[in-house]
Amino acid sequence: MLIFYKERLAFLSVPKTGTTAYENALRDRADLVISEPPMLKHAPVYRYNRFIRPMFVNVCDVELELMAVMREPISWLGSWWRYRQRPFMKDKPNTTHGISFDDFVFAYMKGKKPGFADVGAQSKFLEAQPNGTAVTHLFKYENQDKLQNFLTERLGVTFDLERENVSPSIKQHLSSDVEDRFRRKFADEFALYDSIE
Repeated sequence: MLIFYKERLAFLSVPKTGTTAYENALRDRADLVISEPPMLKHAPVYRYNRFIRPMFVNVCDVELELMAVMREPISWLGSWWRYRQRPFMKDKPNTTHGISFDDFVFAYMKGKKPGFADVGAQSKFLEAQPNGTAVTHLFKYENQDKLQNFLTERLGVTFDLERENVSPSIKQHLSSDVEDRFRRKFADEFALYDSIE
């Protein structure tokens, strides 16, 4: 998570949306960088609202706007599936070695997800809170130009991005029946993604 105090902006770090690259490119420009532990780096809106927002509201009398990035839902799951196939994950409990992408998505759709498929949901991460705390600026991962232009204009800086924390390049295939089922069960994910201009 990156906080730009003068610009009244907090950049939330949705997992698997390329935010580590932005963190590294903009860390010297940010007023506050939360890169560890992962529970705080990847604080969703509800955790930001409970723990980080009060610091700025109560101490500085400032409300920050929130920005975040959302990835197309199938691509997002694919990134998780590939990420958990990195070589060092082979003997870890959450590895996806030996698990097809179909099986990964099928496991993700279960009510009680196995550990390897328990990766949360972007819509839950981005969910607005009852007190009105919500993401003000939401960008599609697939539209990097719009995201970078927004940051350049808002922060008054130019920056170069390097690929960081990249999932292995593995061919993924999702069968049409599993995809149809996923799209029906997680229609809210697709609706949120499609609502981003």
